[in-house]
Amino acid sequence: MRYVNWLGEITKDDISIAGGKGANMGEMIRIGMPVPSGFIVTTAAFERLMQIHDTGDKIKTMLEGINVEDTSMLMSTSRKIKELVIAQEFPNEIRSEIIDYYKKLSHADMNTKPTTNLTESDVEFVAVRSSATAEDLPGISFAGQQSSFLNVKYENNVVEAVKKCWASLYEPRAIFYREKHGFKNPSIAVVVQRMVNSDKSGVMFTVDPISGENVIIIEAIWGLGEYLVLGEVSPDHYVVDRMGKVIKEETGKKPIALVRDHKTGKSIQVKIPDEKSRARVLTDDEISKLARYGKQLEEYYGESQDVEFAIEQSDIRIVQTRPVTTKPKGSKSKMTGVKILKGMGASPGIATGKVKIVKNISEITKIEEGDILVTTMTSPDLVPKMSKSAAIITDLGGATSHAAIVSREMGLPAIVGTGNGTAILKDGQIVTVDAYDGIVYEGIVSINKENKSEPLQIEKTQTKVKVNLVFADKLEVASKTDGVGLLRLEHMVTKSGIHPAKLVREGRSEQYISILTSGIKPIAARFYPKPIWVRTLDARSDEFRNLEGGEEEPREDNPMLGWHGIRRSLDEPGILKAEFEAIKRMRAGGLDNIHVMIPFVITVNEFRKAREIANEIGMGNNFNLGIMVETPACALDIEEFCKEGIDFASFGTNDLTMLTLGVDRNNAKIAKLHSEFHPSVLHMLQHVIDICNKYNIESSICGEAGSNPEMVKLLVKQGIRSVSCNMDAVYKIREAVSLIEKEQHR
Repeated sequence: MRYVNWLGEITKDDISIAGGKGANMGEMIRIGMPVPSGFIVTTAAFERLMQIHDTGDKIKTMLEGINVEDTSMLMSTSRKIKELVIAQEFPNEIRSEIIDYYKKLSHADMNTKPTTNLTESDVEFVAVRSSATAEDLPGISFAGQQSSFLNVKYENNVVEAVKKCWASLYEPRAIFYREKHGFKNPSIAVVVQRMVNSDKSGVMFTVDPISGENVIIIEAIWGLGEYLVLGEVSPDHYVVDRMGKVIKEETGKKPIALVRDHKTGKSIQVKIPDEKSRARVLTDDEISKLARYGKQLEEYYGESQDVEFAIEQSDIRIVQTRPVTTKPKGSKSKMTGVKILKGMGASPGIATGKVKIVKNISEITKIEEGDILVTTMTSPDLVPKMSKSAAIITDLGGATSHAAIVSREMGLPAIVGTGNGTAILKDGQIVTVDAYDGIVYEGIVSINKENKSEPLQIEKTQTKVKVNLVFADKLEVASKTDGVGLLRLEHMVTKSGIHPAKLVREGRSEQYISILTSGIKPIAARFYPKPIWVRTLDARSDEFRNLEGGEEEPREDNPMLGWHGIRRSLDEPGILKAEFEAIKRMRAGGLDNIHVMIPFVITVNEFRKAREIANEIGMGNNFNLGIMVETPACALDIEEFCKEGIDFASFGTNDLTMLTLGVDRNNAKIAKLHSEFHPSVLHMLQHVIDICNKYNIESSICGEAGSNPEMVKLLVKQGIRSVSCNMDAVYKIREAVSLIEKEQHR
């Protein structure tokens, strides 16, 4: 049996053998994310250990009848199980396979040396990270529940670290967490990756995990990222718009960092000079690149992501991604009282209770139901008692610290980064915690609630509100919207792992048709009879290079202005024909709500040729063929497109703004110049809407600006027929549309 796989062999569907973290790592490699290379010791290896001397049965017996609320019993049982796991002799066949892969990983950049001749100084520093089958899952992250080991070097140390990861499956916090979430029969894999010797590290959320606002949140510190998650320092906090531009930033105090000691190779704490401790960690260019990676991951997975990154000498590496596991609460309150402490509201909510200050793990037993837990920072070991608390307050940490993540998952109000909460507050003191605004009030404070929950009924509007989709996930949004204004094919292709051009060249168009059918059909069926606008393939030449067959992609100086969209589809008509054929078959099967949208058009002749191919395939009655308005050429010549017979036109504002203003939207240095509200862009939008209305053709928007309520209000006033927004913006966009329509009818 094989016990080890390269990460590149793993996909997100392999959670049962690679665990949540490992499966996501493998998937990110497949889609071209900059992930450190490595291998995975699969769950089969752990399960083999469990078979030795009936270890698994012994553990099961020890866990039967355990009361996880009894801290002493939980600690004692955990200790006994971990000792049992560590005491087991490491199976030789697994040990040999791990060492072989470790040598090959070290050998990858040493083409002159065979693995048999590697000396101790040649082998790699690696990170050895637990990857349980019940972690990094939608809805539950299990943040910090199992162990990871950084800067591990040499064969015996790697093998020993793997065994310690296995044992950490039975940490008190992990046993407690699984019991509370109903997970039975856990297993664990172990990820071994090249160690990034980080100059800086951080975490990025592709949605504000506290407010739910459609912005990107990035937090960063100096050195290795462990101190960020543990809350050892207060990080820089950046609020970034969807184009990668910093809207707001707060520079944290970072007096210490965890780094690799060049002499011993071990992770050590160092003092950061005062000037650097308060300096900005990330450059504008790094923030812009991170935002781009975050959006790509969010689009690929179809939901907001919690992403960990490490930067070594300006080289960004993505070391983890998982779904954002928390939802903002729906109500906020007005409060008046004596303010005694201020920090960052990291998990929204309000609670009143008795302060209990916990300085170390030995004091956790003092926490009782309904107490306010106050500590320097939380660790995973505090999770059992966190669940009993009414709220959490910490001296250190940011929105991405362990305290913040776990509090949000548990629905506990949390304020982090107060600086001196453990000194200001006293044991037994009664306080009220307002974790919306990050304020602690003295005593019991009266609360005036403002209801901010989402409406129970969706108010219909004359202007249609549609949604942008990637995959057939969370399709309950179908009942809240008027259709799909943009269904991308690129992520379906990426998920398949093979370039469609390769399939067509090799006469395997049917395989491409099957890929598209499996991705589009469930969405069209769930939304039926509401319209689905499928955009034909629009992948830049650098986006598919990591797919099978992607090595033949041309290398262009500026792929965004290069061979993509309809210009490529007409050069490689086999791909476009396969796309039309897939949609034709689904329409013939009853899903006649599927229509097609042509991207990156600059001439009427391009639309004409695409329509000729559609007619050649035979799309059936009531088929609509529209265009994306992403170029000034298309916008200025829109009347000719209307005369030619387009059925609809939808703005792609990202490209339209870039091309109108001459601003590279991926260039952080000039990101501040990129604005859809520039008068010239607004003039083009108005011009297209007016001409489309003149010819009774539906105008729409599906670009990033379609999720901006202020832009949508403006477009509704201008007469746009529909808007298509991201899934998390449906309510606020519907609200914006309704507001303007009511004003117009007064």
